[in-house]
Amino acid sequence: MNIVITGSSNGIGKAIAKKFLSRGHNVVGLDKDYSAIIHKNYTHYIADIYSDDLPTIENVQVLINNAGVQDTPKMGDIDINLKGTIRVTEEYAIQPDIKSVVFIASASAVTGAEFPAYAASKGGVISYMKNIALRIARFGATSNSLSPGGVLTPLNDHIIKDPKLWDEVMDETPLRKWATAEEIADWAYFVSVINKSMTAQNIVIDNGESSKAKFVW
Repeated sequence: MNIVITGSSNGIGKAIAKKFLSRGHNVVGLDKDYSAIIHKNYTHYIADIYSDDLPTIENVQVLINNAGVQDTPKMGDIDINLKGTIRVTEEYAIQPDIKSVVFIASASAVTGAEFPAYAASKGGVISYMKNIALRIARFGATSNSLSPGGVLTPLNDHIIKDPKLWDEVMDETPLRKWATAEEIADWAYFVSVINKSMTAQNIVIDNGESSKAKFVW
C-alpha cells in the first residue's frame, strides 16, 4: 500500500516508517528535517506541515499523522499539532483510495497533564480524528488515534538519563517502564493495516500512568 507519514525523520515517526517498509509498503515521509532512511520504497519531502506548501502525492491509502512539537513559543503546539495535522489530513485523506488514517495524539489529551497548549492541541486531535472517521466511512476507511505516554526517544533523554526524574516518573507508572518507539510503530501498523472494524477510537498506551489511583482507607 501507499503510506504517508508526517514527522518521519526521528523517534516514533521514523520507527513507523521502518515498520511499513519492512512489510513491503511504499512510504512517503514528510518532515522539516532530512531523513536518514535509505530504501528503494521510501521517498522523503522536506516540509513544515503548518506553513509550507504540501507536495502532491497520489493514491494515498494510509495516512499516519505523527508530526508534533511540545511547549513551543506563541502557541506553536496548536499550529503544528492541531492546525498542521488538519491541513495534512484534508489534503491527503478525503478521497476514495484512503483505507486508514492514524493520529498520534498523547496520553496528556486524556489526562490534561503536561503543558497547556500541548494538552489542548492533542485533545483537539482526538476530536478531529472522530470527525474524520465519520467523513471517510463512506470509503470503507477507518480513523483512530494512539495516545502514548512516555516513550523512549532522544526527545525525552532529559528524563530518561536523570535518575531522580526517572524515579519520580516511575512512581506514577504502574508497569514501571516506558514504551519503545518500535512498540508504538507496531500499534500503528495494527490499527491501520490489520484492523478493519475499529474506527473513531483513541487507544492509550501509557503503561497504566493515566489509570493510577491512590486508595486511602
